[in-house]
Amino acid sequence: MAGRTAPFSGFEWMIAWRYLRARRAEGGVSVMTWISLIGITLAVFALIVTLAVRAGFRAEFVDTILGANAHVTVYTSDRIDDSGARLQGFETYADLSAALSAVPGVTRAAPVVKGQVIVTDGTRTSGAEVYGMSAADLASLPRVGTGAQAIGDLARYPEGIAMGSVLARELGVTVGDRVRLTSASGVRTAMGTASRQKVYEITYVFTAGRYDIDKVRIYMPFAEAQSYFNREGFADEIEVMVADPDHIEDMALPILNAAGPEALLWTWKDSAGGFLRALDIEDNVMFIIMAILVLIASLNIVSGLIMLVKNKGRDIGILRTMGLTEGSVLRVFFICGAFTGIVGTVLGLGLGVAFAWNIDSIMAGLNRLTGAQVWDPSIRGIYALPAKLQFWDVVSAVALSLGLSFGVTIFPARRAARMNPVEALRYE
Repeated sequence: MAGRTAPFSGFEWMIAWRYLRARRAEGGVSVMTWISLIGITLAVFALIVTLAVRAGFRAEFVDTILGANAHVTVYTSDRIDDSGARLQGFETYADLSAALSAVPGVTRAAPVVKGQVIVTDGTRTSGAEVYGMSAADLASLPRVGTGAQAIGDLARYPEGIAMGSVLARELGVTVGDRVRLTSASGVRTAMGTASRQKVYEITYVFTAGRYDIDKVRIYMPFAEAQSYFNREGFADEIEVMVADPDHIEDMALPILNAAGPEALLWTWKDSAGGFLRALDIEDNVMFIIMAILVLIASLNIVSGLIMLVKNKGRDIGILRTMGLTEGSVLRVFFICGAFTGIVGTVLGLGLGVAFAWNIDSIMAGLNRLTGAQVWDPSIRGIYALPAKLQFWDVVSAVALSLGLSFGVTIFPARRAARMNPVEALRYE
């Protein structure tokens, strides 16, 4: 009795390679095989680019939120004192900030005064949101303070104001220029509260990376903001930064306990949670769509392999009469189909990685080619289309492509293996 050959023996690879190299006139690789190869390449390329852009957009979006905003905002509801006056914010903000800073995991707690103003350079006018904050607290903001993308001298911040770059551009001002701020919460008079106007020098212009922040935000020294907004002795809220903002839920109870019974919390996930959930849904839908594209491209392997089996019917009959087993025939044609999937996956992987690594240059080229701004930050919030290659995203794309390519190859390969050699040679 003849011994069984080991799976994927050398002669099986030799026969498969011979079929793959054969010209179409000899019954070799068909046009459908080339179509499936190109289709898989493009599908894997699109899947990897989509996953990279998805991860990059999410990372950039979250980083701009955490780099210029509080991870947790501690505030309080309005209350009435013994004399009937309405109180807003925290009067003991210094002690409260110290108590919050002592909570394990908290890296910074800063009292803040906030207000709405109209800012003008004399000819152009825009609305803005003022954050009253000390120089040290401003310097600690990753996307605004020390090390951030900015112009001007942060050391001169106590002498004027800091302004977002988009707002400065719309007003046509820069460092050293002066602007007038007008607030409805101004001077108290016998006739009521009159609007307050004051001129400030711009000492610092920052780019936080978020269009909606850079377009409206102004930072003012804390004591000056208290005076300007009639908030002497009070802070509107306490901005808290933590070491691990991704798990901010674990920090909520300790922070609330340190803040006291009248305090309320608002985390960065509360403000951006809806958008993040929308991103998660979009991510899942895009992955399914891209997976379907890979499947469609892989199904072309079936068409090409069925044509190859039909053209090689005589060869299959001869090989079977020579003693080749059904398993060997199956593996020969499986190698032919899988080879297309492997080559297409490798090519798509290379193109996708190269595109993700050079996405800035590609987008710049598209801008020059079209003469317009392809990526509009006023709509999408961030200034550029980011891409972030993640190991498991690449692995999932490659595994999906190879899995589908190998899976669809089984059917035509089994059909070849079960071909009756007598029927294959009847008309030869």
